[in-house]
Amino acid sequence: MSVLAINRGKKTVPDGSHKIWPIITDEDKKMVMECLDSGILTGPYGPQIQGAEREFAEWLGVKYCLMSNSGTAALHMAVAAAGIGPGDEVIVPSFTFLASALAVMHNNAVPVFADIEPDTFNIDPEKIESKITPRTRAIIPVHLHGLCADMDPVLEIARRRGLLVIEDCAQAHGAKYKGRAAGTMGDMAFFSVQASKNLPCGEGGFFVTNNEKFAAAANSVRLFGQNASFDDESLVDPLRPLDRGRGFESIGMGWQYMPGELPAAVTRAQLRKLDERNANARANGDFLSNAIKDIPGVIPPRIPENRVTVYHKYRIRLDAATAGVNAAPTVFRDRVLAAIQAEGVEACLWETLPLPLQKSFASRVGYGRECPWSCPLRDKPAAPAAPEDYAQAAALLDSSIVIGSHSFPVISQSIDTMKMYAEAIRKVFDNLSELF
Repeated sequence: MSVLAINRGKKTVPDGSHKIWPIITDEDKKMVMECLDSGILTGPYGPQIQGAEREFAEWLGVKYCLMSNSGTAALHMAVAAAGIGPGDEVIVPSFTFLASALAVMHNNAVPVFADIEPDTFNIDPEKIESKITPRTRAIIPVHLHGLCADMDPVLEIARRRGLLVIEDCAQAHGAKYKGRAAGTMGDMAFFSVQASKNLPCGEGGFFVTNNEKFAAAANSVRLFGQNASFDDESLVDPLRPLDRGRGFESIGMGWQYMPGELPAAVTRAQLRKLDERNANARANGDFLSNAIKDIPGVIPPRIPENRVTVYHKYRIRLDAATAGVNAAPTVFRDRVLAAIQAEGVEACLWETLPLPLQKSFASRVGYGRECPWSCPLRDKPAAPAAPEDYAQAAALLDSSIVIGSHSFPVISQSIDTMKMYAEAIRKVFDNLSELF
């Protein structure tokens, strides 16, 4: 028995033990300087943007790839390319980052929430069918925390009911399901390359598909709704990518979702190291799971045998009763989190409410007058989320924490740091009497 750091005992993880994320190397700096020296900083035909699109498509194994200024923009491009609009519904998991649902609303459609599997944290395929109505157009399975959703039943439902599947791969670069890469199984997919992601550039995203029609539509959405074409590249001088080869007409609704050349340059450099860094994340996550799995009250994330995770986030569930503590889940969670943090472990909550309980969705702020839920194109307002639509998500968030943080995630740490993490978690659970 030893005194916990939160009670003035010695910290398990000394200061300076962590490595910050993202890791910037000389190669990253070289790519950025080459971009600056070129004098080309933006444009859909800039060499860095085109290079990033080509290299990411090759790495993933898809035909079409468009870079955007955020992952949310890339998802909106997919929703718009699918022709989803006012009065339509899209099924989204109750536990995900809010952008998964907001991007649906960006095109005036309604996010409909389905609950999750409590051990994989992803959408429960068995909860999808009951959410389908005549207005349903698509399903957005989210590969949360770097683990693929159970895609075969999702795809089967979609095929049988005539729905599109848009994969949310914002946290899943390199994740696999039955040998298939995240982002290659649905009709369209998107990735984020925001600074916290396993593939970081600062802010940016990728839209990907194997469907030429969807790719062309997404490309137009990205460029103000103009009649852009992939053939336009042949009309552009690569040394003058801002000088367009023809005039452009607006043919539909669009936005300015283009990234800049600098984040594209960083993305290209980071992509070359992604597989190696994902392997480090897997090694760290697997080690930590094995090291803490026998601690009463601690439940490591479950990784099904048919999937390969990239541990973008490493979430553990906490069970007060199994740990021998009589406390409400949130009380137990918060005290354990504070004690683990005091030991020097990077840890956080990352989301505390399922989406249906977050204010913007619960109060249906939208665009006013309850739009899009009560859109004039609907015969009746969309049904509000019921407790059974988010019960598992709420229970998970009340009783789990994430080991790692945006600044110091699992992917950038060493095995030695993971050993100290395991020691710190065990120390806290060996001394729970100091907390309760």
